[in-house]
Amino acid sequence: MLAYTFWHWRRPETDAKEYERRQRAFHAALAAAPSPGFLRSSSAGLSGAPWAAGGGDAYEDWYLVEDFGALGAMNDAAVSASRAAPHDDAAAVASGGVAGVYRLRSGAALRSPEVGHWFGKPEGMSYGELFARLTPVVEQAGAALWMRQMVLGPGEFCLHAAAPVSLPAPLDPRVIPLRPVWPDLAGTGAAQAR
Repeated sequence: MLAYTFWHWRRPETDAKEYERRQRAFHAALAAAPSPGFLRSSSAGLSGAPWAAGGGDAYEDWYLVEDFGALGAMNDAAVSASRAAPHDDAAAVASGGVAGVYRLRSGAALRSPEVGHWFGKPEGMSYGELFARLTPVVEQAGAALWMRQMVLGPGEFCLHAAAPVSLPAPLDPRVIPLRPVWPDLAGTGAAQAR
């Protein structure tokens, strides 16, 4: 499983509720007419990510797909047919964005994670040793460990979880709380439970 991860932030003159309404409409359009290999998406509000809006208020979207072929299909589908107008409405009020591609390394993708732990592999530690140390953490927390692909994205690893978790030394993650925006419960604007 791969994820196209997109951080974006609103124009200063755009109200946060209106921005989020447009984002939910776009995610709903993707869910209603999915491209081949598209699995689901989520969106969350955050702050404190230096790569998004200089650490200010921003949003983090995760678009889950089966593989790289499905990523290309989603890229084309996102701006066409029934998804074009919701995409353009959302993009019209965005001030900027940055993206990455991540692969699920262990655990199961959460529908609406509430915290992201961003970190890199410590110098001198092998990937095998890193994964061995993280496996019990992922299993115990019911978390998902994502790894950046092709150096496309700001952080090498993201551990999504329902609550903050302690990572083994010498890992020193940037812990970023997430406020779910999508999935949405029956169009009410309330975030759906995982």
